[in-house]
Amino acid sequence: MFKHDKIERNSIILLLATVLVVSIGGLIEIVPLFRVEMTIEKVQGMRPYTPLELAGQNIYIREGCYLCHSQQIRPLKDEVERYGHYSLAAESMYDHPFQWGSERTGPDLSRIGGKYSDEWHVAHLTDPRSVVPESVMPPYAFLKTRAADLSNIGDHLKTLKILGVPYTDDMIANAYKDAIAQGTNEADTAGLTARYGEKVTSRAFDGQTQMVSEMTALIAYLQRLGNLVDFTTYNPDLDPRNLPDAGAAP
Repeated sequence: MFKHDKIERNSIILLLATVLVVSIGGLIEIVPLFRVEMTIEKVQGMRPYTPLELAGQNIYIREGCYLCHSQQIRPLKDEVERYGHYSLAAESMYDHPFQWGSERTGPDLSRIGGKYSDEWHVAHLTDPRSVVPESVMPPYAFLKTRAADLSNIGDHLKTLKILGVPYTDDMIANAYKDAIAQGTNEADTAGLTARYGEKVTSRAFDGQTQMVSEMTALIAYLQRLGNLVDFTTYNPDLDPRNLPDAGAAP
């Protein structure tokens, strides 16, 4: 009792004791997060972004899409019923930075990949209200007229490799060529599929074959979201049918 009273009466000792306790607690919570192999379960089907998808993610971030769209479906019954299977940690393990978002002015995009056709995305980006009358999203028609900047995409892959994304030297060396191959429907995609898998889709996503536009890159990114994990074979820890109810999704 006396020692405790002494600590409380001495501001310097109290400050040092507080810093010590908070530091220990912080280390216990934070240090394990640097061991990705311990904190993120391995899920079959996950792969790094292709160069074109990565360029699309850069545009997604540049235009602030994360301010209105989340990419994190919480394990709550109403969210699972509305958007699909709750988000897995492995699905964003290659995101630098992650795109979880903080609010939903528009719907969550975690499972947007393959939900709509390329033509729908082109129409939606060009004039959102042509397909969603109540949308408050601004138009992004200009993306179709601007060529995607792929000049330094190899350097981007190289940087992400330093951060732990498993890009190989072969992927980095062929980054520009793979981006062009995926964004057109006339190029040889054998190398692209050999490096990233047979599930990689290659086509002129915005319908243009004369150039790889920013719209093509963005649609390639959107069409990749949420469709790599085969949830028919994935064995979840939680059964969505037994998830707790929550209030209306934001």
